[in-house]
Amino acid sequence: MLIVIAVYVLYTLFENLILDPQSTSFLSHKSHLRDSFHLPVWLKVMYVHIVAACLAMASGAVNFSSALLTRSRKIHRFNGWLYVVCVLIVTLSSGYMAPHSTGGKAVSIAFNMVNMYWPAATVISVIKARRNQFIKHRNWMIRSYLFCFTNLFIHVITFVCRSGFGLPYDISYTMGVYGAITLIVLAAECVIHFTSRKAMDFLHTAGASRFR
Repeated sequence: MLIVIAVYVLYTLFENLILDPQSTSFLSHKSHLRDSFHLPVWLKVMYVHIVAACLAMASGAVNFSSALLTRSRKIHRFNGWLYVVCVLIVTLSSGYMAPHSTGGKAVSIAFNMVNMYWPAATVISVIKARRNQFIKHRNWMIRSYLFCFTNLFIHVITFVCRSGFGLPYDISYTMGVYGAITLIVLAAECVIHFTSRKAMDFLHTAGASRFR
């Protein structure tokens, strides 16, 4: 999993910061941009958004490692705080870009919903850890972490709707956004359901009740 995520992170950085740093391809699909849209500012915010999202994806993946939790809880905690900071940066930058979303107001609303839920889930996860409720901490981290894949799911669904069904890009992207959010929420609950017993056994064996 870490290898796949590392490859995806490197590809994302390469595509957005080197291959197409002006986001020409993505911006070509936008229409009816507001007067408040300023390309230089939008690009800078987008760079911050992408780098923070990639760091969140990488740090979150590392922190799910049972070996890291067992061997170095200090690194686990530090990496966890790095993830929290990155999530806050991602959602704040997304909040700036949301009004200019492809697909208009419907997509802006969806992104703003994510911008509220994602940091809330992350903060709840931290609170559960501080209260030594480690199963609940893990479950809320799963709910939070899967939102790192929002962009991936959006583009996959958009591609299927556009190439497979011939829908216009705006409609395909809107379906991609709402479809991605739905899939992420359902996938998180499925992962929690099917891995909860294994997680409980590991935390009991590792003596996680001493982890603070």
